[in-house]
Amino acid sequence: MSPLKITTRDAMTGPVLEIIGELDYTSASELPHLLTTIPLQPGQRLVLDLAGMEFCDSSGISALIAARNRAHTAQADIALAAVLAHTLRVLRIVGLDQIFSLHPDSDAATQP
Repeated sequence: MSPLKITTRDAMTGPVLEIIGELDYTSASELPHLLTTIPLQPGQRLVLDLAGMEFCDSSGISALIAARNRAHTAQADIALAAVLAHTLRVLRIVGLDQIFSLHPDSDAATQP
């Protein structure tokens, strides 16, 4: 069991959040809470880098949807980067691969 760690950095296109560990029932509320503290401007792109995310349950999926809603409220775009196969499978099953922009890594996701 890996505790959740979220690091943030700025890119030319907007904030990048690296999600490391498990995004589950015990930790999923941290993502939406953190997003309330990050300035997001219209036209920017919020990137969630999932390369280090080891596990994601339904609470984690809800947190990703909350991040999407936060981006859209701010009139910003959102992209998921480096989605691992097990998480991508879940996103496809529930149809979220159709509403998130998916990129192979955060460098690709932060291209203007």
